[in-house]
Amino acid sequence: MKSSKQIIKTAMYILGFTALISGWQGKGIQADDLAYKLTIDQQTFRRVSRTGVVAIDREKAAMGYVLFTPMNNTCGEVFLIDTNDGKVAHQWNLPYAPGVYGYLLPNGNLFYNGQVEDDGAWDLWPNWSSFKGGIMMEVDWKGNIVWELRNPYHHHDGRRTSSGGAIYLAVEKLPAEIRDQVQGGTEGSGKKGDMWADIIIEVDANGSRVWKWHAKDHLDFDTDVIQSNCPRDEWTHANAVVPLEEDNQVMVSFRNISTVGIIDKNTGKFVWKLGHSTFAQQHDPRILKNGNILVFDNGQQRKSEPVPYSRVIELNRDTKEIVWRYRDVPAINFFSPTISGAQRLSNGNTLITEGCFGRIFQVTSDKEVVWEYVSPYFYANKEDVIDNSIFKATFYTAEEIPNLR
Repeated sequence: MKSSKQIIKTAMYILGFTALISGWQGKGIQADDLAYKLTIDQQTFRRVSRTGVVAIDREKAAMGYVLFTPMNNTCGEVFLIDTNDGKVAHQWNLPYAPGVYGYLLPNGNLFYNGQVEDDGAWDLWPNWSSFKGGIMMEVDWKGNIVWELRNPYHHHDGRRTSSGGAIYLAVEKLPAEIRDQVQGGTEGSGKKGDMWADIIIEVDANGSRVWKWHAKDHLDFDTDVIQSNCPRDEWTHANAVVPLEEDNQVMVSFRNISTVGIIDKNTGKFVWKLGHSTFAQQHDPRILKNGNILVFDNGQQRKSEPVPYSRVIELNRDTKEIVWRYRDVPAINFFSPTISGAQRLSNGNTLITEGCFGRIFQVTSDKEVVWEYVSPYFYANKEDVIDNSIFKATFYTAEEIPNLR
């Protein structure tokens, strides 16, 4: 007859084997030790949370499809999931890692910002490679490239234009006389190293440049100050560029100076601008059908509030007043210090991406959560930190995806 210790040990062997085939990966455990220890997954969110669709109210949620690409994947994986069950309806495997997201065009093709490592612009400054791009491309349903554009200094965002070209973000090194006048930045990060700032470039369908805008020529040294948690490697750190073609304007978001602005392309001047009085290192500004502006306000370094938290706000464009906002209770429950986004849906709901935690959810106009999904796709970044982060996700109805029909 087996002793109690032998019975326990046998049970733990079985448990250890089950854990291994379930993806827990009991790395480094010797057989004799299985009775006493198993490797614990050190990624907290994956260890304690469910993934996939974790909440759904089909009567109140907008049902359709959500497109996203996990930021740290190196396989160019882009997923289109069904909101009913979270299952993958379509997947692309592209030749470039995300730099840092893609979205669907009206023709059903994918417009994708990819990351190129071997184009001579990989190590401009320490954090650059985390959001560097390098290539923008349109691919069909099967992943075949039908159009592409390369620029080693491209980063974060590029959008297809109605002319068949694109408008995108890039960077340029600032002259020392401008760098020395820029204020702010992390204490001790120095004022004599290289500093970069954003440019916006538009090209036609042939890739020829038709418009260019330099942030350094239109910002204010006294008010456009780098926030205290940002090193002085970059003045602006743009994270979104939105063509407003009907008005010949473009909207841009600058994270390092907590500013969203709308630029008149004819003059290069700001016709609308709002800064740190409202925003705290925001992402993903969008013009709504009512003319208002929707923004994911990340919440780092928010003025007059010691506890960081994220919120989504809708601003009246004329008065710059907040007319709608979403935040959790307590506020710290909802906080993504970087990346993330928000999209107003046709039924009035808002799709929100809490990017750092791979969480995508819908809230009603009354701020009720009616659909929630947590990405099950975890990858290790260049520092071997494992997470499921998403730059931002986009919702589509079935009618907006012709290839599904």
